[in-house]
Amino acid sequence: MVLAGCGLLFGVSGAAAAKASPEVSNPCAGRSALLALLDRPTVSDSACVAAPGQTVVEAGYAHAALTGPGGSADNFPELELRYGLPRRNEFVFIPPNFNRQYGASGALSGWSSTTIGIKHELGYTARWLGAVEALVTPASGSAAYGSANAGAAVNGIVAYAPSDTIGISLQVGMSSQTEPSLAGGSRYSSFNPLLTFTWDPRWNWQYYLEVFGQSRVGPGQGAGYDADGGLQYLVSSDVELDVEEGVRLHGQLGGFSHYTGVGFGLLF
Repeated sequence: MVLAGCGLLFGVSGAAAAKASPEVSNPCAGRSALLALLDRPTVSDSACVAAPGQTVVEAGYAHAALTGPGGSADNFPELELRYGLPRRNEFVFIPPNFNRQYGASGALSGWSSTTIGIKHELGYTARWLGAVEALVTPASGSAAYGSANAGAAVNGIVAYAPSDTIGISLQVGMSSQTEPSLAGGSRYSSFNPLLTFTWDPRWNWQYYLEVFGQSRVGPGQGAGYDADGGLQYLVSSDVELDVEEGVRLHGQLGGFSHYTGVGFGLLF
């Protein structure tokens, strides 16, 4: 799922996350940097970018119970590759995921679309960090799970740390995307807010809780909202493991009633 950002937040994050000074520690560096850098397992993206020449690899698996007549679905490998560029920029590549769905009407499987993008870190202060990103999804993937035509999204992300162990992140955005061709391939646009809370009781442990939604979940459809939460654990400063649980709050965003996921992150 591609969620995206608006120009109003860009102005806020630009003011709040002023250009870093040498006296302020980089919140995206240090022994716990990987916890700050990772996009997964949250739906929202991190405000941090990888350092120039640095690579972040993320992958996972999710099993969901579907709404409606029932059934279940699997999604993997949830791969995301990020590479640090000069001047606080980052290249993002999200290859297709394989989706497999089971229900009363039988089984359905196929590949999702591909997404590429650029994230730019606006800067940071002792408590604030801001970033913007642009994502493009070309017509790609299978008839059942891909994108019939090209789509795009833009995100604004602001992170705030009220203490050394508590974090709050707000991401808002706009996206324009199309249904899979099997569903008709119609285009729709949506406004996408996400709010994430984190707590780090130790340097290598992080708990999180997230609420996210879209103003439209499909052509002619209304809003949808979900929530998820979980735990991230650093095996070392370069290796992360995570587990998560998500639930539907309102509407049909994602088409599930609840899901369970596991995954990992690597830093090179």
